[in-house]
Amino acid sequence: MNQKKYSNTKATLAIAKASFRAILRSPSAVVFTLAFPLIFIIVFANIGGGAPSVDVGVAKGCDTTGKLYQQLKQKQLINFITDQSADEMNKNLAKGQIDAIIDIKPLVPMQPLNIKVQYSKASNKGGILRSILNNASYNAQLAELAKIQSVSGFKIPEAVHLEETTVSGRAYKYIDFILPGQLGFSILSSGVFGTAFVFLSLRLTLVIKRFFATPVKRSSIVLGEALARITFSLLGALFIILVGHYLFGFTLIHGFITVVNMLVLSAFGLIIFMGFGFIISGIAKNEGSVPPLSNIITMPQFLLSGTFFSVTAFPKWLQAISNALPLTHLNNAMRKVAFEGAGLADVTDQLLILLIWFVIVYAVAIKTFKWE
Repeated sequence: MNQKKYSNTKATLAIAKASFRAILRSPSAVVFTLAFPLIFIIVFANIGGGAPSVDVGVAKGCDTTGKLYQQLKQKQLINFITDQSADEMNKNLAKGQIDAIIDIKPLVPMQPLNIKVQYSKASNKGGILRSILNNASYNAQLAELAKIQSVSGFKIPEAVHLEETTVSGRAYKYIDFILPGQLGFSILSSGVFGTAFVFLSLRLTLVIKRFFATPVKRSSIVLGEALARITFSLLGALFIILVGHYLFGFTLIHGFITVVNMLVLSAFGLIIFMGFGFIISGIAKNEGSVPPLSNIITMPQFLLSGTFFSVTAFPKWLQAISNALPLTHLNNAMRKVAFEGAGLADVTDQLLILLIWFVIVYAVAIKTFKWE
């Protein structure tokens, strides 16, 4: 009687199928992979992308009919406040709740335009208003000189010749920055938390020991679980990319090709982060010790890897730490591929560093991972 040869490939796929179903039933997997990133994308896509507005109180008696005020009113950066009393404005100015108070005196013929501005030390936006006022005042002076020249016929020598040009290009929206960061956060959380909890649970519940009573190989157990997590995370990544593109205008410079490149980067990043999960599952004594150990790995990367704001905003010493983290390079590669149209061959610097992290992480994982 011929016996069929045991197929570890079928065993791997069966484990992957069962694990995938378990992931779908896990609320934490859905929350970390889809819900949190989408919430952050929705919030930051709606509040980000614009320069900070300057709240300017309009003093009582301010000339609001003159050309200067009307010119300033057209500036999107300035938000004029006219519904507060003088006492309320002064109190809010001291608190930093408004950034400045402006008082433009009515224009007197043959006299300079008199502008009085009070800034608040409690606010750091006074420089924006100062710059706008300087530009508006300069334009007003040029207009007056042109008027004098037209009346007198006397040619006034040019003091400054300003030549301005605008270079066309794609607008870099805040969604183009925030979405790759949130995608990286989703992959990091899924790889570390998901893998650590699954393999620790399999070990503590003696499921792995039961596997050893069958012909299934250890590699099939790992590959099956990894295949399920990669499939789930890539579906989540695809969903996040499409939502960002169609609802918030996330830039995919080469369309389908860009999406494929981003998914390839996501898979590579997930494999690296799963290595951290293997390490934690080997170190952790019980399920209660998984979250603190996982946060030691995820929180620094979440905060320092350009998830919400550019790494260049940090001091130099902190930038050095940020640039050593794998999520930083995954996020940078994602942004280059999505917005700049880079191919995988164009992000070899980031991929090389991620490869180094892969070697280090799995070298440690082999030492620390426990089957029993």
